[in-house]
Amino acid sequence: MSAPIFRDEAITRERMQAIIAAHPGAAVFESCSLDGGDFSRLQMDGFQFNQCSLAGTCWLAASLEESRWHKCRGGQCDFSSALLSDSRFAHCDLNNSYWRRATLSSAQFQDCKLTGAHLQEVTGWALEFRDCLLVSADLRGLSFRKAQLQGLDFSEADLSGCDFRDAVFSGGSLRNAQTRLTRFEGADLRDTDISGLNVMDAKHFKKAVISQRQAAAALAAFGLIVA
Repeated sequence: MSAPIFRDEAITRERMQAIIAAHPGAAVFESCSLDGGDFSRLQMDGFQFNQCSLAGTCWLAASLEESRWHKCRGGQCDFSSALLSDSRFAHCDLNNSYWRRATLSSAQFQDCKLTGAHLQEVTGWALEFRDCLLVSADLRGLSFRKAQLQGLDFSEADLSGCDFRDAVFSGGSLRNAQTRLTRFEGADLRDTDISGLNVMDAKHFKKAVISQRQAAAALAAFGLIVA
């Protein structure tokens, strides 16, 4: 049985509750406006949102496992403490969004804008980002150990306490990121912008791999000239 599709509607909390009651576990929203809505603590596992407007929405402690989000616009939306395991976000604008203490096991973000997002204290394993903007995001304490990091822009992000051990960076940037107590041992950094990082701190960069060009730039930052 195919999931019901709701198109071009303004979805309020009351409307969502009615949809959940009639179609638990399966509903598709196309080009709907949910702006400013409060959907906290509702059960919406498996729901799909395509090209929807989510600005300022609240999903606090909502259950959204295996949900799908495609080309949605959700500036300042709040997913704090939400259950989002196995969810998929693709081509979404989620700038300045909040995810504190959300459960994101096996969640995927692809080609998403997460500038200024707050992702501290999220839980779960196998969280994946690909080709995402994470400029000025708060990612304190996240683990990216042994991850394949493709096209991630961490410029000026707060990466304090993050674990990048043995991670491989493909493109992207770490320019001027905050890296207090961040671990990069064994990481391959040759293909990313590391401007502003103190890669001479052997304690946190032991066995990390950088290019000759990056090494020369790092030495120059300390006033040394490579002849």
